[in-house]
Amino acid sequence: MKAIILAAGIGRRLGKVSAGRPKCLLQFRNKSLLQRHVENLNNHGVDRIIIVAGYRHGQIEAALENIISQAPIKTIINPDYKMGSVMSLHCAQDHLTDGTDTLLMDADVLYDPEILARLFNTEFKNCFLLDRDFEPGDEPVKLCVANNTLIEFRKKTGENSACDYQGESVGFFRFDSSVSARLAKRIQKYIDNARLDEPYEEAIRDLLIKTPGLFSFEDVTGRAWIEIDFPGDVVRAEKEISVLIHGAAS
Repeated sequence: MKAIILAAGIGRRLGKVSAGRPKCLLQFRNKSLLQRHVENLNNHGVDRIIIVAGYRHGQIEAALENIISQAPIKTIINPDYKMGSVMSLHCAQDHLTDGTDTLLMDADVLYDPEILARLFNTEFKNCFLLDRDFEPGDEPVKLCVANNTLIEFRKKTGENSACDYQGESVGFFRFDSSVSARLAKRIQKYIDNARLDEPYEEAIRDLLIKTPGLFSFEDVTGRAWIEIDFPGDVVRAEKEISVLIHGAAS
């Protein structure tokens, strides 16, 4: 299995907190998010790691020179990173269509390594990660479940009476080779139709809605993780999340 890490964004909402660094280079307990991703992936014997970089990609490439990895790491540069995450995933289309399974990851997440382990150890070929303990609102990307089946996946789910419960998506996904190839084709349609302002999750949602029976999820409620989007997320990651996972991730 290969891992594709999306790390091209600017992270404007972090403001001065990022000090001009790509978000994946933010450090918690003297270790960057990027280094944690690589170490965790190596612990599970991933075949190779593909990092899609864009904003100040030279900093990421320099950081990788000091990160030891048993799996080969390839950096893909998205020169159009300002156009959004659809373009970033499009840059990795050759890897999505190479006939192997895919682990797709957002780079800006600090997490308990057990969360990633759930994707490696799951019985499901196409798997989301769901956390039922989340704050309602328009920011979390939500997963809706009915009869233990995923029926919706997006930030604004609307009123869905058929939904038994919701959870927040962690931003990590596992896809088999067939669904990976379908995702590449769907992303290409977004490019062709100039839908570049939409998040890449919408393309995944399209596949889920069309063939819900192919997808399932692992419930990681109770495991510590946080997506780093705002200055407050950095504060919480430093004071709470990194403390909770320190024994496992440091």
